[in-house]
Order: sequence, then structure tokens, then C-alpha cells
Amino acid sequence: MDAFELNKIAGAVLFALLILFGAKTATDLFFRAHAPEKPGYVVAVTEGGGEQAAAQAEPEEKVDLAVLLASADAGKGERVAKKCVACHTFDQGGANKIGPNLYGMVGSELGAVDGFAYSNALKEKGGTWDYEALDAFIANPKGFISGTKMAFAGIKRPDQRADLILYLREYSDERPPLPEAKPKEEAQPEEQSGEAKPEDKEAAAQEQKP
Repeated sequence: MDAFELNKIAGAVLFALLILFGAKTATDLFFRAHAPEKPGYVVAVTEGGGEQAAAQAEPEEKVDLAVLLASADAGKGERVAKKCVACHTFDQGGANKIGPNLYGMVGSELGAVDGFAYSNALKEKGGTWDYEALDAFIANPKGFISGTKMAFAGIKRPDQRADLILYLREYSDERPPLPEAKPKEEAQPEEQSGEAKPEDKEAAAQEQKP
């Protein structure tokens, strides 16, 4: 191979290298990445979000149980009671299951069903299953009786608890009377007296100044 052929090969290699580096330089110029002024992502925040969260965190207004029971529906309570049939029976003389038979429960003493092994916590609780106690227990069994064997999480909706309690009341020889709704407290009118308020006295004194 003579010098002319070697020069041709060297020239071809140099030309290829020029094309390669030229293409890379052009790519960097056209597609140069620009660093953001502030690193990270911008998250859009809706105005008033704090107020909405605070409104959601506010507890619901407590409704008088007597009012709920007065408008409760035992038929709806029967549907709610389907959550209980796996552990309880309702008919008179019904067998104890995982939980005791519930006939005559409303108004009875705690732990009154013969032959059922109640927890020590329930035995020590004492008292009667009045409407307030039933409502509190159905809402949160473990909160009402710490240490109870009942694994049910509870029913959070007050109207459903009232329906269920009214349904339980049907399964009783003696149905305790429903509680009467408490009268709403009326705002007391401000006391009227001839003596002027301190702020009124101060305003009058300022008016009399020359």
C-alpha cells in the first residue's frame, strides 16, 4: 500500500470524526437543558384549604337521643339488626351464641342472661341497659366497657342506632317508656337596669369635654 492510499484512509477517518463531533455539538446547542431557578416541584394549593379542613374537623352537633327515638323506625332497625344475627338471637328463649340472647335486653340489668359467660369487665360495670347505655354501647362497645369480649366495632350513625334500639324494644315483655325530649334552652334576656354601662359613661364623658 503506497503513501497515497494511506493518506486517503487517514482523511476518511478524520472526516468521520469531524462529522461525529459536529453532530454532537449541534445537538448540545439545540437541546441544552436549563436548570430551574428553584429545585423541586410546585404544588398548587387551593385558597381556603385550611378553612375547609377546619370545617371538616368540627364535630357534628349532638342530637338528643329522645328525639332520635321518637322518629326511629323499628322496620329499619330490623335491617340494621342483620349485623347482629351472627352472634345473637332475638326470640324469647333463643339460644346463646357467641353473644347472649337479646330478648328483654332493653331495661334489664347488665349480665342478666343465664348461662352466658360474660366478661369480668361487663360484670363489674353494673347498671341497667337503659336507652342511653344501649346507645353508648352500640356506638362503641369497647369504649363503653373497656375489656368487653364483644369484638363488634360499633355503629357510628346515631339514627341507625336509634332504629336498632327501637327494634330491640319490640323483643320484650315490658317495653320501657321512651325518654322525653329535653326542652331547648331559651336565651335569657339581658337584665335591664337604670344604671348605665361603663362604656356608655365613658362615651358621655368624652362628649362633655370642651
